Amino acid sequence: MDATDVKIINCLIENARINLTDLAAKAHLSVSATSERVRKLESDGIISRYSAVINYDRLGYDVTAYMDVILDDPAFKENIISFAAGNPDIVECDYVAGDYDFLLKISTRNTRTLEHLLTSVRALKGVGRTRTTLVLSNHKQAFSPILTYTNKTVEKQK
Repeated sequence: MDATDVKIINCLIENARINLTDLAAKAHLSVSATSERVRKLESDGIISRYSAVINYDRLGYDVTAYMDVILDDPAFKENIISFAAGNPDIVECDYVAGDYDFLLKISTRNTRTLEHLLTSVRALKGVGRTRTTLVLSNHKQAFSPILTYTNKTVEKQK
């Protein structure tokens, strides 16, 4: 990976729908060279997918919360993973180190739907304890931070 690959990635971070001609112009490459680089970044797993960023507030999902989950035993790990995979209000499910076993990011319509979700999680076999934190406002949300390229090293931009 070189500085040109980083430039291509940053253009795609800013606008994943950029057409190949415009991307090539920004990368100072031909369309075919740009296309080949994008294909290589995808096949190497550096670009894993393209996605739309949805403003859930505008769709009526007014509550964002984080739920910490402690398991009674690590053997119950799959219960949480399966539940999260099947619940559209859980937008992230991370197995974490520390005082809790899982961190769930939740986007739901209101406090009633959050209460229902909390009750459902607590009812799962193996869940020992939960702690839920409501988000009052969000001030930064970076799905893929802009990258910098210096001395053959790729870093997240500060």
